[in-house]
Amino acid sequence: MSAADSATALLAQHGLRQTPVRRAVLRAFLAKTYAQSSHDLEQGLDANTDRITLYRTLKTFEEKGVIHRVIDNTDILRYALCSRECARHAHTDDHVHFKCSACLHTYCLNQVAIPAVALPGAFRQHRANT
Repeated sequence: MSAADSATALLAQHGLRQTPVRRAVLRAFLAKTYAQSSHDLEQGLDANTDRITLYRTLKTFEEKGVIHRVIDNTDILRYALCSRECARHAHTDDHVHFKCSACLHTYCLNQVAIPAVALPGAFRQHRANT
């Protein structure tokens, strides 16, 4: 399946409108195997793409379970594609991330699950970052 077909399928799977910007952003995610910042994505998009539209697209994708945030040792927010099982406000991407010291890219290690942690008292986990 081509990146264009995959982007169209992902938008349909999550009940999102098929817009040129959404398709372009998804193609950018599909073209890389590592997490990307909004700046990374912006560099690969059409010069006429509005930055606010990109931010809104990323927010919508995160809310709908298309992408998830990736935390590394920088102050730069990065995103990566979610697994097919993620849905609106129900991310199932409980995996470890790895930052390469040579290329400085951060990768999802989908095969390495975040271990369950027993929290004390009435505390409840809503999100885990590794």
